[in-house]
Amino acid sequence: MRYISTRGAAPALGFEDVLLTGLATDGGLYVPESLPHFSLEEIRSWRGLPYSELAFNVMYPFVEDAIPAADFRTMLEETYEVFAHDAVAPLVQLNSNEWVLELFRGPTLAFKDFALQLLGRLLDYVLEKRKQHVVIMGATSGDTGSAAIEGCRRCKHVDIFILHPHERVSEVQRRQMTTVTGDNIHNIAVRGNFDDCQRMVKASFNDQSFLGGKTQLAAVNSINWARIMAQIVYYFHASLALGGPDRSMAFSVPTGNFGDIFAGYLARQMGLPISQLVIATNRNDILHRFMSGNRYEQHQLEHTLTPSMDIMVSSNFERLLFDLYGRDGAAVKSLLEEAQTGPVSIDDYRWKHVRKLFDSDAVSDEATCDTIREIYERNEYLLDPHTAIGVRAARNCRRDQSVPMITLGTAHPAKFPDAIRQSGVTVEPALPKHMHDLFEREERYTVLNDDIHAVHGFMLEHWKHA
Repeated sequence: MRYISTRGAAPALGFEDVLLTGLATDGGLYVPESLPHFSLEEIRSWRGLPYSELAFNVMYPFVEDAIPAADFRTMLEETYEVFAHDAVAPLVQLNSNEWVLELFRGPTLAFKDFALQLLGRLLDYVLEKRKQHVVIMGATSGDTGSAAIEGCRRCKHVDIFILHPHERVSEVQRRQMTTVTGDNIHNIAVRGNFDDCQRMVKASFNDQSFLGGKTQLAAVNSINWARIMAQIVYYFHASLALGGPDRSMAFSVPTGNFGDIFAGYLARQMGLPISQLVIATNRNDILHRFMSGNRYEQHQLEHTLTPSMDIMVSSNFERLLFDLYGRDGAAVKSLLEEAQTGPVSIDDYRWKHVRKLFDSDAVSDEATCDTIREIYERNEYLLDPHTAIGVRAARNCRRDQSVPMITLGTAHPAKFPDAIRQSGVTVEPALPKHMHDLFEREERYTVLNDDIHAVHGFMLEHWKHA
């Protein structure tokens, strides 16, 4: 399988190179040249499979040119063995035909573990084969950083630099990153917001000359295709558990960088019956404003109770636009360049086409807290604030009560105790036993200004192979 850029001007690459490249040389994101497609009969035959075996069936077409089947199966078994539930992604029922898919049973208590536990193993495999070293550079709004560090910290051929917005992630999220020991792990707290961090990461990938040609950057953000690939699987997993593919499903997805919900779109393109995808956002609602009114316009980023969604520039939205524009990379590039200077809209027929599948909602902090409290009072089930936004949006946007509505439970409530307290719920969410001493562990991180030269200087000073 070959991968092409959403901007149309970069060379097509194989899986290994896409894994290590991150952004394409033309500034675009890589997507498969063509998607595998599974028949209903084939999907039906996967019912009852262990999660790792289902993951093999869904993902192997994307990697088969680069990794032997036996090696990939081993990677997947090792990846999902470390999850703290035998079902890996269990479903919890909230109401008639309404469910939460718990994606927080991994080592860092967030859905990012599904992809990043695998990404670390993929990187080690490919880098060992190539006898190559890379520098991982990533930006996090809260969960990606800890999942990337946990997934990649044992990799022999990487140094890890994670940028997070200073004092704009929860304490648990910060400590999950900054208490991991290792000479190759470096946390940078940037005086700015997530978009500032992401902008520096993208600029660094576009111009890697600061590394002096001695190594290359590798991506752990969802600009990396391997992240998206791994997230497709749990849509199949949830559907099969609830009667799919013989009935269609609806999903509500707490959305920041658009990667998780784009994976659901791809699952549908690959043959899984999905009738509705709900984009659930907080008041940083650029995607909701686009979906509801065909107006894509950046506003000032606001700090909310859901920091993982405090994002205004959703990188993976470009991958959807690429399909909407008939895979015309030049048109996508032109639209995104125009969006940097003011509001843009797409052709009405394209917008109406995307609205056939997607709905959206923007949920305030107050409504988020109300939802946490209401669900706990009715079900004695505690939602984290991001999942609460997903549940509220699902209920506000649901088209058909007969179609199962599945909200992606993206994080463990213990990661956001302040939001739980603010909701009025008196139960304090406990950290799992493997994190019981998190607040006693020593932290290590460096605070830097929002200055790409300062960040590059720090990286050059601390890259152990420099």
